[in-house]
Amino acid sequence: MATFATSDQLLVIIDPAARHRDGESVRIAKDVLSAGATTKVCLPDGPEEFARALGRRGSRRPVVVGDDRALVRAVTLLHRHRELAGCALSMVPVGEAALAESLGVPAGTVAAARAVLDGVERRLDLLVDDSDGVVLTALGIPAAPVRAASAEPMTVAPDRPRLRTRYRSLVRTLAPRPTRLAAVPAPGPSRLRVEVDGDTVVDLDQPVEAVSVTPGRLGIAEVEVRPLSLGAEATPLRASGRSVTVVGADFRYRADAAVAGPVRRRTWTVREDAWALTLPARG
Repeated sequence: MATFATSDQLLVIIDPAARHRDGESVRIAKDVLSAGATTKVCLPDGPEEFARALGRRGSRRPVVVGDDRALVRAVTLLHRHRELAGCALSMVPVGEAALAESLGVPAGTVAAARAVLDGVERRLDLLVDDSDGVVLTALGIPAAPVRAASAEPMTVAPDRPRLRTRYRSLVRTLAPRPTRLAAVPAPGPSRLRVEVDGDTVVDLDQPVEAVSVTPGRLGIAEVEVRPLSLGAEATPLRASGRSVTVVGADFRYRADAAVAGPVRRRTWTVREDAWALTLPARG
């Protein structure tokens, strides 16, 4: 369901990486947004300031100016503070934004900024795992090799000073040292048990080449398992359901723009219409 964004008070949070990567696009985004709405611009220097700015938004509608990691960071923070359902996000992509574009965010700076001003809020499903992590678009097992810069985990930080000590511990937990490329193995056959709503799709005795999970529609996840091919191409196994559990020996997975793991067990559950993103109005 789509609902019109009503607040013309914007909190524009400009991710530090965006300022360093493309200052001109950031300037254009600020100019377009300021011309169409009352804006407060925040220039956080790091994850903690990013989180504090988002947490102190008040009635302002938050607009993230940055890349896919900044968008996922914002969704993660709002989810973990149980504020996601009541806070629609907007985004102007600066940097790598394949994830945002797949959700419908315009690629161009001007087009994206105008969509923030004139677009509509669309409710989207979300995958939430048993460690309170989120997946916006898709996850894949095993994780493909990534460049060292892309392998850095996203960090999540506090937005409430009185809880700062506890959340700093959370930040340290979520932000280990960057993973070097050599530490992320190339994809290969894995032995995994994949269960969808408690029913086994594939068990540990059947090697698989890959598993993908995407939030579909109406609270249903689409699961595809590709068995190991020994000659003729094996037919993918497909299933759908609200809960997906994967069990195996120290597997890594790619969730949106980041690599996570290794873990031996993880369960993802679909949350229907869990979050809202401002997108261009459909003609």
